[in-house]
Amino acid sequence: MALQLEGVSRVVAGRVHIHPTTLTLQKGTMNVLLGPTLSGKTSLMRLMAGLDAPTTGRILWDGQDVTGVRVQDRGVAMVYQQFINYPGLSVYENIASPLRITGVARDEIDRRVRETAEMMRLTPMLDRKPLELSGGQQQRCALARALVKGAGLVLLDEPLANLDYKLREELRVEIPRIFEASGAIFVYATTEPEEALLLGGHTAALHQGWVAQFGPTPTVYRQPADMTTARVFSDPPMNFVSCFKEGHRINFGDRANAPADGVFAALPDGRYTAGFRANHLEMNKHSGQAVEFPCVLGVSEITGSETFLHIHHGDDRWVGLVHGVHDLTPGDHVSLWLDPAHVYLFDANGQLAAPAAYALDELKGAA
Repeated sequence: MALQLEGVSRVVAGRVHIHPTTLTLQKGTMNVLLGPTLSGKTSLMRLMAGLDAPTTGRILWDGQDVTGVRVQDRGVAMVYQQFINYPGLSVYENIASPLRITGVARDEIDRRVRETAEMMRLTPMLDRKPLELSGGQQQRCALARALVKGAGLVLLDEPLANLDYKLREELRVEIPRIFEASGAIFVYATTEPEEALLLGGHTAALHQGWVAQFGPTPTVYRQPADMTTARVFSDPPMNFVSCFKEGHRINFGDRANAPADGVFAALPDGRYTAGFRANHLEMNKHSGQAVEFPCVLGVSEITGSETFLHIHHGDDRWVGLVHGVHDLTPGDHVSLWLDPAHVYLFDANGQLAAPAAYALDELKGAA
């Protein structure tokens, strides 16, 4: 069983919400839609659910064309960022409500409600009203109401965005367990790369209505196919700097250069864009091959044991995430160090020319 999108697009009043997209989501998989606000995550979900009709293309469920099938007639469940429960009904009746609407027998309703409540760890709360629950329990109640239908496709549109940190962490751990137990196709929309990494499965990186890359989450993170995916799947977005490969060296300007060995050795000489994540910049030289970049501090933000540095490197604007608390003043001149093993190289078209050495090592280790 699979959900297939074949050349599906969505255009509203001349504005493209989703560019032609082809995706296949297999039964029993977790699929994350990752992208910033207005990247097309909700629009793509609405097409999958049948809430909106595609402008072009078709949608197949288990090989059958369901493009024109009403959402009520599809095996789909959807949970939104603004989770909704019926405040006047008990948790039991909230979960049972979609089954009662479709005329399921009473004994079958009771069995499925109790099975779903057990999976969601809501059994002790079945007699309570939603307002008597914590925020996390209320969201689990909304999830249970979606899952009890036995839907083959479960769409979660930023379901944890309105919860506090503790509740988000609690449910981030539970959702993969729930997904494993249900066997459905899960599609989970988020703006947070960390959440995609925690959920695992497969990730589609979205930007301005395009699916830039889709594949196993660790692969998309460690081997972004292009600069767009690299920006989307980094928080803060990946930093970039122009560089030039000549022979056995890569020159970053300002006398900063590194050996062009390993995966870089086979690249043709020429100009590239080097990309690296914020957490790979360091205040001190920890690697013998580390490259020094002279920078000017714009502003710093201390977050407990780490410091965000918003810095200027010539015309480039970077963000560094460095360990420790650093007492710095805007306008200070600082030297930041970068291990070449953490550098990605992209060609003139923004396509990945060579992945970072550390990423290849991590992927080999996970294999």
